[in-house]
Amino acid sequence: MDGDTLYSIGELARRTGLTVKTIRFYSDRGIVTPTDRSPAGYRRYNLDAVARLDLVRTLRELGLDLPTIHKVVDRELPLPEVAAAHAEALAVQIRVLRLRHAVLTAVAERRLTPEETDLMHRFAQLSEDERRCLIGDFLDAVFDGLGADSAFTGVMRSMTPELPDHPEAEQTLAWMEWAELVLDPGFRADLRRMAEELAAERAQGDTTGPRRDFAAAVRDLVAPVLAAGIDPASYRADPIVVALATHYAHICGRPDDAELRHRLLLRLESVNNPRRDRYFQLLAVINSWPAPESMTPVLDWSVEAVRVRMRRQCAGDRRCRG
Repeated sequence: MDGDTLYSIGELARRTGLTVKTIRFYSDRGIVTPTDRSPAGYRRYNLDAVARLDLVRTLRELGLDLPTIHKVVDRELPLPEVAAAHAEALAVQIRVLRLRHAVLTAVAERRLTPEETDLMHRFAQLSEDERRCLIGDFLDAVFDGLGADSAFTGVMRSMTPELPDHPEAEQTLAWMEWAELVLDPGFRADLRRMAEELAAERAQGDTTGPRRDFAAAVRDLVAPVLAAGIDPASYRADPIVVALATHYAHICGRPDDAELRHRLLLRLESVNNPRRDRYFQLLAVINSWPAPESMTPVLDWSVEAVRVRMRRQCAGDRRCRG
């Protein structure tokens, strides 16, 4: 068939897969106009109408409204510009749907109450400025007033979440849990105490040269013996406890004595906070960082090893006094 062939509305429907009612609707609105009419007054369409209706159907499936489609098929609007505008609008809708999906998933998995659901939804809806205010308020609560030490600058940077413009569902879930965690006064107080301990250590100890993170140093010392299955109460653990105490004595700038061991135990117990672990797990998801290794097994071992030797020392002191 050539371009001069005319089709009835029924034939046009069969060629395009659209219903007669739909084609008549588009025709009445001038989106596709009949080329001619039969002697009986029935509409007749040429081959151009087929191509035009195919384009109309595609644009409708992509979500464009009829007035915009009319302008596109009439060449009054350039399709690339229209496509760009609609793609941007769809991106916004997708983000909203992702947020809704994340909130509903959290509600279902964590069995949240209506009040908790409302709070979670508000966390998910925060603007970029509101997120930055929340992050800044949290970091100020933890580090404000502890000096301009470069160590704190690095720690603060390593604790800052950066939610992307178009987060994945798991990033949104992690963000909502992160926001809930950092608004907890108890958690803020725990991290503030850790930061103050770090500040005190840096003020008292050797501040020359780079300073290794305390928890990282403990991990490096203890992880091998933990992997080897050495019991923290075993005599084979003695050199590790000595190494821990020596490292901490260097940090604090004081000798390894009973008081130092007591402070070491308190420091280990302070760092051994499951919610601290959870914080860095959530941060890794939000920032697309590698998942951090949990410090809990290493710190549990260290706490028990130091505590056992302190008990032995106390028992030995009592025997000596007796």
